[in-house]
Amino acid sequence: MKKISLAVASIMFAGVSAFAASDAALLEKATNSGLKAIPQSQLEVLKLVDDPKNPITDAKVELGKKLYFDPRLSKSGIISCNTCHNLAMGGVDGVGAAVGHKWTPNPAHLNSPTVYNSVLNKAQFWDGRSPHLADQAQGPMQAAPEMAAPASLVVQRVTSMPGYVEEFKKTYGDDVKVTFALIADTIAIFEKTLITPSRYDAFLNGKLNALTDAEKEGLNIFIDKGCASCHNDIGLGGTMMPFDASKYDLNVGGFTGTKDGMVKTPTLRNVEETAPYFHNGNVWSLNQAVKLMGDIQLGMKISDADATKISTFLKSLTGEKPEIKYPQLPVISDKTPKPDMK
Repeated sequence: MKKISLAVASIMFAGVSAFAASDAALLEKATNSGLKAIPQSQLEVLKLVDDPKNPITDAKVELGKKLYFDPRLSKSGIISCNTCHNLAMGGVDGVGAAVGHKWTPNPAHLNSPTVYNSVLNKAQFWDGRSPHLADQAQGPMQAAPEMAAPASLVVQRVTSMPGYVEEFKKTYGDDVKVTFALIADTIAIFEKTLITPSRYDAFLNGKLNALTDAEKEGLNIFIDKGCASCHNDIGLGGTMMPFDASKYDLNVGGFTGTKDGMVKTPTLRNVEETAPYFHNGNVWSLNQAVKLMGDIQLGMKISDADATKISTFLKSLTGEKPEIKYPQLPVISDKTPKPDMK
C-alpha cells in the first residue's frame, strides 16, 4: 500500500476537520433559527402527536384508515378524504383548486393542503379556523363544495354497515355510541400517523453527512434570506402569519385570509410533491414560488441562482412515507342510504 506523507495526511485531516466544523456551525445556525427535527425516537414522536384523552392504538389507526379511504362518507358516495389528500401524490390532489360534490371547484379557489405531517400544524385550514385535526376532519365531510354530507347522513351510512358497527365496538368498547365527532376523531388518529422524517431531520439530529454540500448551501441561504422566520419549528410551517394575498394576482378566488390578513403558512415538508403552490394553487414552479416569497414576504429579490439553491435544499425535505395498504371496506346493507348525486 502506498504510504502517505505526514504533510499530506495533516492537510487531509485538517480538511475533514474544517468541513466537520462548518457542518456543525450550520447545524447550530439552523437550531438557533428555530428549526427543529422530527425526533428519531417513536416514543418522542408519540408524545408530540398523541392525545391522552383518546390515545392512538393500532385498532383506531386501522379503523381511521378505512374511514379515510371510504367514499361513502360523501353525499355522492364517490368522494373520500383521499380524493383531495391523495396519499400516493404527496397528500394532495395535484390541481389548483380542490374539486368536490357535483364537480364543483372550491368557491374561493383554495388549494388542498397536504395531509402528511398536518398533525404538526398549530392551525388547520388556510384561515386557521380549526385548532387540530379532529376538528378539521369534520369540515370537508359537511361542506357543500366538498363531500356535501350532513353529519346525520355520515352517521347513518357508517352505522348501517354491520362491519363498521362491529369494528367500532372492538375499537372503543361494546357500549360505544358512533357519533359524527367520533368518526372524525378516528380519521384524525389515522392522519396523526402520516409523519415523514427526511434526511433534513437526520442532519438536525446530528448526522452531519445526511445532506449533500449543495443542500447544505441551500439551507444556509434559506436561513440567511429569512425564509425560516415563517417556515420554522418542527413543521416548517403550520402557524398563522401575515400574508398579503392580493399581490401579484395570487388572489384568484378572492381569499384574503382572516380579518387581520393572516394566512396559515404551509409546511415545506415534501414540498416538491405538493405543486401547485400557495393557497390558490396559482404557481407550479418551486423556483418561482421561492422568488415570489422573496418579493411578497421578505421584500427582496431572490436571484435565479439562489432560488435554485434553496429549492435544492427544499427537496431534501421529501420524507419517508409510512407504508399504506389500501383497506377492504365494510359491505353495505339494505339500510345504507343510497348515493345522492344531487
